[in-house]
Amino acid sequence: MEKEKRGSFTGKLGYVLAAAGASVGLGNIWRFPYLAAKYGGGAFLLVYIVLALTFGYTMIIAETAIGRSTGKSPVGAFREYDKGREGRFGGWINAIIPMLIVPYYSVIGGWVCKYLFAYITEDMEVIAADGFFTDFIGNGFSAEIWFIVFAAMILVVICLGVENGIERVSRLMMPILLVLAVIISIYSMTRPGALAGVKYFLVPNLANFSLMTVVSAMEQMFYSLSIAMGILVTFGSYMKKDVAIEHSTQQVEIFDTGIAMLAGLMIIPAVFSFSGGTPEALNAGPSLMFITMPRIFAGMGGGRIIGILFFVLVLFAALTSAIALTETVVAVFADEMGWSRRKGTGVIFVIMIVLGSLSCLGYGPLSFITLIGMPFLDFFDFVTNSVMMPISAVMICLLVTRHMGLKKVEEEVTYGGKPFRRKWVFNFMIRFVCPVFAVIILVSSVANAFGWIKM
Repeated sequence: MEKEKRGSFTGKLGYVLAAAGASVGLGNIWRFPYLAAKYGGGAFLLVYIVLALTFGYTMIIAETAIGRSTGKSPVGAFREYDKGREGRFGGWINAIIPMLIVPYYSVIGGWVCKYLFAYITEDMEVIAADGFFTDFIGNGFSAEIWFIVFAAMILVVICLGVENGIERVSRLMMPILLVLAVIISIYSMTRPGALAGVKYFLVPNLANFSLMTVVSAMEQMFYSLSIAMGILVTFGSYMKKDVAIEHSTQQVEIFDTGIAMLAGLMIIPAVFSFSGGTPEALNAGPSLMFITMPRIFAGMGGGRIIGILFFVLVLFAALTSAIALTETVVAVFADEMGWSRRKGTGVIFVIMIVLGSLSCLGYGPLSFITLIGMPFLDFFDFVTNSVMMPISAVMICLLVTRHMGLKKVEEEVTYGGKPFRRKWVFNFMIRFVCPVFAVIILVSSVANAFGWIKM
């Protein structure tokens, strides 16, 4: 009876758009361009694509197969194949990760809402002025209000359910997001001096390659493809048996990587056009979207329109990913606690407000409090993305190889006579490469955070 009560996607398109929506978020539009700009442009892009087609592909297949074969969210899915301590740990870490991510993710979503509203109502010179962003995030009340606005939008969709909420929103937002990304990319690439930025981003230059290029690309792949955070296990449990897992995975890969590349082509050529590609501009990091880009828009013809379109695009991307993160938590509450969707949504809203407020106020009234030298938002990002997600990836690999079995994954992927064309890639990566890469990310990130090594 429990499976009959679970929501499900209507078909392949519904799953692909929802999974792509989960993947295409702030990781692609905000994080990918600033990492690519900072860590080698074309060299970073090449490493990322190789990892997405091997590591990312393997993890998407594994998580989707785990979810669909069990029809359960992460905790129940892990318990289905491993009832021991290792299975409980693997299941719960996949449930806790989105619970910790969605509050601080919603804070950044609130920043996006604020900028979109500002481009509609305020003078562009005001938005581009020194101190606009820092004054905003330093103002606890204003940042908190916009954080709550973004959180409320997520919870409305979650309350509507899988088919009427998540799938319907993804079907609407993802095509619009793609069209906007293409329009803004073309506009950016046609600015004076922008072609140097296109070359920097698309043409690999070994002189720009470093160990941090590889480590950053690996970390970004987790964030960008939404792997090892419970989402794909949950969405797999909503996937109908007649949907081809491998073909759907390939479409998600293409959509996700394509949007990430378009994001790079939106932002990096614009930076070159604006600053000539100076190291200071390329190394701007997280502030690239909220400080550098508004300055670029202020100097463009039609900058207000482009600014509005840009932040609409970013808002759609942020919403689809935040919805997927929240749905994972609500699904765990439903499966493990027996809670209704409404009750589970109410509980995650309380969690979001408490933890999100810490992240929100951590740049203002609570800025005197730091954890390992980091504000709350940076700390939550470090713990989830650099520590918990690599551990989660290792647990998924162990579940597949030790308990579920490669044969069971193959049966799920080939159900109904579907092909498994890259089976050899999957088998090799899940057994030998993915666990090692995950451990490398974990060790290097922790060592870098504590200053034991400098990358």
